[in-house]
Amino acid sequence: MNIILLGPPGAGKGTQARRLVEERGMIQLSTGDMLREAKDSGTEMGKRVAKVMDAGELVTDEIVIGLIEEKLKGDNGGGFIFDGFPRTLAQADALGELLKKYGKTLDAVIEMRVDDDALVRRITGRFTCGNCGEVYHDETKRPKVDGVCDVCGESDMKRRADDNEESLRTRLMEYYKKTSPLIGYYYAKGKLRSVNGLGEIDEVAASIAKALG
Repeated sequence: MNIILLGPPGAGKGTQARRLVEERGMIQLSTGDMLREAKDSGTEMGKRVAKVMDAGELVTDEIVIGLIEEKLKGDNGGGFIFDGFPRTLAQADALGELLKKYGKTLDAVIEMRVDDDALVRRITGRFTCGNCGEVYHDETKRPKVDGVCDVCGESDMKRRADDNEESLRTRLMEYYKKTSPLIGYYYAKGKLRSVNGLGEIDEVAASIAKALG
């Protein structure tokens, strides 16, 4: 099974993708993770990525599609989760062609719907363990011991510089402008499934499991 997780920044796509990896043996293809991995790989593609990122420029669709193609050639486990890609209609078309090229299909697109104001509250309170990546929140998920990660025991807590209200609302506007057309695109293809992204993690996971069947 191959799926796309759609939703604005902070909707919880990464958290739900990790659940699907653990429970279904799927492979998460996160654009950010792939770019960082490529940059450090030393491969020809990695050198291209490093050059663009070091210059502070936006990575082209061609590069992202190239990275995804490399992943599709390998072991597909229980299927792929596309997290953070596609973001535009052009990317959606390119992904469709790529899947067809390797004899794969897109089975479902999960849209994680959220209320913007509630999302802002969720994001501005978010912080992570700099060592293992576990996510915490000022209101809903504080570590058992302040400043100490429940998972790995390290005390290297970090907040993203752009996890503030002004920056987040700018990112939301960008998301709706560029990515919203994908909702109609995948609805027309009969692939779209919508879930409430603002429930508890387990509730959202159960809704996604039901949508996937």
